[in-house]
Amino acid sequence: MAKYTRGTVTAFAPFDARADAEALRKAMKGLGTDEETVLNILTTRNNAQRQEIASAFKTLFGRDLVDDLKSELTGKFETLMVSLMRPAYIFDAHALKHAIKGAGTNEKVLTEILASRTPAEVQNIKQVYLQEYEASLEDKITGETSGHFQRLLVVLLQANRDPDVGVDEALVEQDAQVLFRAGELKWGTDEEKFITILGTRSVSHLRRVFDKYMTISGFQIEETIDRETSGDLEKLLLAVVKCIRSVPAYFAETLYYSMKVCNCFPCVSFHLLQLQFLSISLFLVSSATVNAHRLLYH
Repeated sequence: MAKYTRGTVTAFAPFDARADAEALRKAMKGLGTDEETVLNILTTRNNAQRQEIASAFKTLFGRDLVDDLKSELTGKFETLMVSLMRPAYIFDAHALKHAIKGAGTNEKVLTEILASRTPAEVQNIKQVYLQEYEASLEDKITGETSGHFQRLLVVLLQANRDPDVGVDEALVEQDAQVLFRAGELKWGTDEEKFITILGTRSVSHLRRVFDKYMTISGFQIEETIDRETSGDLEKLLLAVVKCIRSVPAYFAETLYYSMKVCNCFPCVSFHLLQLQFLSISLFLVSSATVNAHRLLYH
């Protein structure tokens, strides 16, 4: 049975929440802040361990770790460290709120989150969004988007992707043929067929569909999407396909292209964390395929 292929920061060992809390307090106490210590601790512990550290920090010092991080750090470094202290689904809800807040919509953030999260994660995100902001995430997104891009977002927000309970080869053949006729064989493109199949079929089923599609058409499904669609819909469809294949590979590619401008630390700090910070943060907080300090310093 196929599953979403996802990256993981494994639990740090040996782990001592009390010792980490004491080290963080020492790093932020007095004049100046030892940012290296903060970075090394928070980026090498997984989220559950970071929550234990926060609890130990409050027990030992009567202080809130997140409040201290906000007080002692500045700029995008502060934002990243604070984001790491949030459970992933809370971070996602917060990122989505800001992506659709005010003038303009950050379609890139909508794409990266909704294309890469499992149905269970999407349900958690919607619940947190409703609790935190007293609004429906779906209503907010539909109010800020349009067209086939909006329709695919709505499909993904339903979190009703078929479960992985085996693959029906007859249905695989049927879906591959439907996609072929909806794209390569059609004058124009039937985007709705792509939306329905890619937004609702199971992971294992779609992986077989992609293979069958290649056999039938002679093209990778990504090639057809690139030729037959455009704009935000194209980016979202491609993101869905890539995440079906491998979520870590999708985020690694996203991070790579985000960092192509320059890989020296000053440019990463200014350009990436300024212009594409949410994208980088989504990778570090949610997919967690590598340690943040290695990314920032290499």
